[in-house]
Order: sequence, then C-alpha cells, then structure tokens
Amino acid sequence: MALQPPNPILVLHCHWFYGINSKPYKTSFFPTSTFLLYRLCFVSSLPKPLTPSKMPEPESNSNPETVPIPNAEPESEPIPKPETETESDSNPKLQPEPAQPEQSQPSLESGSDVNGSDLTVTETETETRSNDTGTNPSPHPQLKKDEGSRTFTMRELLHGLKNDSEPDKEDAESPFSEEAHQQLQIEQNNAAMDLINSVVGVDEEGRSRQRILTFAARRYATAIERNPDDYDALYNWALVLQESADNVSPDSTSPSKDALLEEACKKYDEATRLCPSLHDAFYNWAIAISDRAKMRGRTKEAEELWKQATKNYEKAVQLNWNSPQALNNWGLALQELSAIVPAREKHKIVRTAISKFRSAIQLQFDFHRAVYNLGTVLYGLAEDTLRTGGSQDVSPNELYSQSAIYIAAAHALKPNYSVYSSALRLVRSVLPLPHLKVGYLTAPPAGKAIAPHNDWKRSEFFLDHERLQQIPRDEQRQAPQIHSGRSIDSVNGDKKTIKVDIADIISVSACADLTLPPGAGLSIDTVHGSVFLVVDSWESLDGWLDAIRLVYTIYVRGKSDVLAGIITG
Repeated sequence: MALQPPNPILVLHCHWFYGINSKPYKTSFFPTSTFLLYRLCFVSSLPKPLTPSKMPEPESNSNPETVPIPNAEPESEPIPKPETETESDSNPKLQPEPAQPEQSQPSLESGSDVNGSDLTVTETETETRSNDTGTNPSPHPQLKKDEGSRTFTMRELLHGLKNDSEPDKEDAESPFSEEAHQQLQIEQNNAAMDLINSVVGVDEEGRSRQRILTFAARRYATAIERNPDDYDALYNWALVLQESADNVSPDSTSPSKDALLEEACKKYDEATRLCPSLHDAFYNWAIAISDRAKMRGRTKEAEELWKQATKNYEKAVQLNWNSPQALNNWGLALQELSAIVPAREKHKIVRTAISKFRSAIQLQFDFHRAVYNLGTVLYGLAEDTLRTGGSQDVSPNELYSQSAIYIAAAHALKPNYSVYSSALRLVRSVLPLPHLKVGYLTAPPAGKAIAPHNDWKRSEFFLDHERLQQIPRDEQRQAPQIHSGRSIDSVNGDKKTIKVDIADIISVSACADLTLPPGAGLSIDTVHGSVFLVVDSWESLDGWLDAIRLVYTIYVRGKSDVLAGIITG
C-alpha cells in the first residue's frame, strides 16, 4: 500500500548560515588597527539558524530558513525547510534551513569577457615614395599608379582604428575626468556615512554596537579617500553597512534596512571589481542581496534579486570550492527562487538546489543544517510530484522516505534543536521502521567480493544505526535484528547474508568497474575487506551513499543512541 504524506500542514524551516545575531556570517579583512574593535561587534559571525516558518518551503539565513511541513513548527532554521544558516517560511511543505554562511560567500555565477584589447597586432608602417628620380620634387603632388584605389591590409585598418581611438582614451584619462570620478566617489561615500550616522539601535546594546560600527565606517571612508583602490577598505565598509542594517528596526523608514543593504551591495560590487578573487565579498554580497529579496516577497523584483544572489554564490564557490556554507546558502537561494518562477522552470531549479545541498554535505557530513535543508527540499519535491501526478524518475513515496532520512539524521546530529524535533515528528511515520532505509541492491554471493555476473542477485537490504544487512528472500520486509557477527557476512539459520557493521566501515564510495554487473557501483571498504554492491540507478546511489555516510558520521559523533531511539523508539 502506497505511503501517504502527512495530513497536517507541515511547517519546515530553512536554515541559513548566520552568526550570533541571527545574521549571515560575514568574513572580514579589517586592518590590524581596527580588527579587534570591529570583531567586538561582529561576534555574530558564527552559524545561526533562522526563524521558523511553514513546512513545504525552504528557509534561508537572514530569514530564508522556514519551510512549511504539515503541522510542524520550524525554527529559525526551517524544519523541513532546507537550512543554510538562515531560515524562511512557506506552505505545508518541508522547508530548507539556512546555514550560517560557513564563510560569507555571495551567490556565484561568472562568465569570462574577451576584450579586443587582449589581442595585440604588430604593425609596420609603409611609406609611399615619389616615383621621381630627379632631385627637385614636382610642384604638384601626383598619385602613383593604383595608389588612389589601392587595397588596405587588415594590419593597416586595425592600426587606423587604434589611432582613431587614442584621443578618446586620452579624454577618458584626462585630469578633468579623473577629478569628476573622485568627486562622484566622495558624494557616494558621504551618502553612505549619512545612512550609517542615522542608524539608532533599538536597545542599549544595539546603540553601543552601532557606535562601534560608525567609528569603523569613518576609518574605512578615510582609507578610501586616501586610496580609492583599497578593496579591503571597501569590503569592510560593506560589512559595516550590512551589519548596520541589522540594527535597524523593521518599521524604520529613515534609514530603511533596504537602503543600507543596497549601499552595501554597491561597496561589494566595487571591491570585487578591484579584486575579482575576493570570494568572501561575493559570499556576503549574495547574503545582502538575499535579504533584499526576502523583503519583496514573491514578486518579479524578488525573482531578479534571487537570481543575482545565486550568481554571486556561484562565483564564491568557484573561487573557494571548499565552502559548505556557501553551497548550503546557494541551495537555499535556489529553493526560494523555485517558489517564484513559472512551474515549467521549477523542477530544474529544485534539482539544482538538491545538488548544492548534497555537495555541502559531502564536504562536511556533520553539517546538520545542509542535511536538514536537503530533507525539506526533498519533501517539497515529493508534494509537487504527488500533486502533478507522479514522476518517471522517483515516486512520491520514495521522495518522502528520503526526506525523512535526512531530517532524522539532522535530529540525531543536533538532538536539542527544536526545529529538527518538530519536523521529525511529522515525517517519522514515512520511515521504514524499525529501519532507517530499505531498498534493493544487486549483490554477489555472501562471502565473495567478486563473482561472475550471473551469480549476482538483486535482493533487499536494510540500513539501521548499527549495520547494512541483506534480508533473506523469505523474510523480506521483516529483517531480523542481529546484534553480533562478522562485518562481511553472517548466518541466518542456514542462509548466508551480507552484513556490514557501521563500526567496521573505513570508507564508502561510488565505483565503476567492468567486473561489476551493469548499474551504479557501490564500494564499502571495511576492516575485514571490501564489499561491492550495485544500485539500480545513479540517482538512487546518491541516496544510499548519503544514508550510509550519515549513519557512520552519527556513530563517530557518539550519537548512535539518538538515531536508535528515532527508528526503534
């Protein structure tokens, strides 16, 4: 009988990667003289969950972290919403939870520009000499034969274009033009300082913090006046503007939070123009854009801002691939975007978001925010699939089950997090209890790592907090709980079955080898040797790899008892 999704409205929260003050983490490049001072007010750089929201929608850090789940209560990091270290709200669907930006990293997307100036042409000038051999030149200039209609070479044409452009170049670099640019920059700096000076904290702590931010802003403004190309000062000034926006009360109109964030974006833009490899600036820039997008709901303007945020996160990841927080926030931004775009574009964007969360987990398996957010986005995909009549790839029931696995794992990694606890109560019923995962794998005879392809048989396996084990054919769906035995195979009556204890695992990976039957290969290295299995599809392989790795990570973190309580309690 097919599993049915939970009836109540599940409110899942997305988790964005935020700092102490529930703001996205922002890295900084403060000069030594002001670093300590600035840090006093930016302790919020650590990851922080978002606020709760409704279930089927993902959340993000500054407030992108709520994901609706049927009758569930999300946290600052959405409960079934994907989590980045920020959170947001949604409908009855699991929502991602924003993770505290592992390091500020804006959305990314980049292309390469090719300028004509990259191509240099070596030219030689030709001179036309008079045909007269006499010593006295003719009083009237005369054209040589064919000179009036001669064909010019490409070199000559390019040289002519180059020379024609020189006056424009000189004009652009003229003192007047430079002075005008400096004047414009001074006006922009003054406008930014006016915004910061007008910010008043909502309480004494906020006012004290804002005084420090204002002092830091003056230092950066002075540094930029001395050296307009100081990208570190521009970057840090952008951080000050972004942090000042957090001190603005929600109902404030002068200054508005959006105005401060917009000014911060301008500084990030200028800093990255001067230093295109400044990945932290791209990351924090993406967070600022995401905050602006959240203020605009599900409008066309918000859609454009979310697209900009994803591009900056992409750029940040390109410049610093080892950033699970950036990948997590990128996934959350995509999840938010998927809720706005036309239905025909949604599926592709959701699939991309899933890949970003999964990449974040593969970089850091105990990154519970990304684990949770992946669960919420899968939950939302399951609901969409069920509503539209199913999918050729994966059934809604399988998606619900996958979603529950990630949410259960997130809870096991962070058992005291109420967002995860609430989400788990809503999805636990779709787990194949008393196991975490049950599915079919093609395996060789027990005890033989390699065997002729004809000897490999497709059979059912289960995974729980202690082991991955093959279920005898006559006992499928009722696998016995065995608490002792070797890691590779055990005897169940007179039947041998493949069994891998979690404690014996060394590594788990995908593999492709001609010695394996057709399909997606799965290799598990243990202290007793290697076990090879074949999954039906590469997409299903991702689910098995994640599940085994997460159970192992939970075991290493000493939280196996929590997972055991989830699936057996």
